Amino acid sequence: MDLTVVAYVIYLLVSIGLTVWVARTLSRNGRIFISSVLQGDEKLADAVNHLLLVGFYLVNLGFVALYLKAAEAVADTRSLFEALSVKLGVVLLVLGVMHLGNVWVLNKIRRRSIAERMQTPPVPPIPPVAPQGWATPVGA
Repeated sequence: MDLTVVAYVIYLLVSIGLTVWVARTLSRNGRIFISSVLQGDEKLADAVNHLLLVGFYLVNLGFVALYLKAAEAVADTRSLFEALSVKLGVVLLVLGVMHLGNVWVLNKIRRRSIAERMQTPPVPPIPPVAPQGWATPVGA
């Protein structure tokens, strides 16, 4: 069997496995953060979490598929490992950048939400009461 095909198979298996693992981890642990960002709206948090998960899969698996082609044929075992290390390293970097991008955007939304909550008083302001009259000080 051609070593280039072996490299393709290993690359796809590892890349897809890593993508699924990272996506599940981010989805499971990110739900709490998203709920906080959305002020405890659980249904909206679940919907946003699911949409982010689908987008994460689409972008990363699309990148894995586009990055499949090897620049040159794999001749021996050494070049097989070298090609896999470069390809998997780039996939891991893309996964990391996607994760950091998601966290950055959610953090911006969270900060804006906190700022809006700080501007809204917790109790509606009490209208001022017109003074009825001044009392004469005692001992005057």
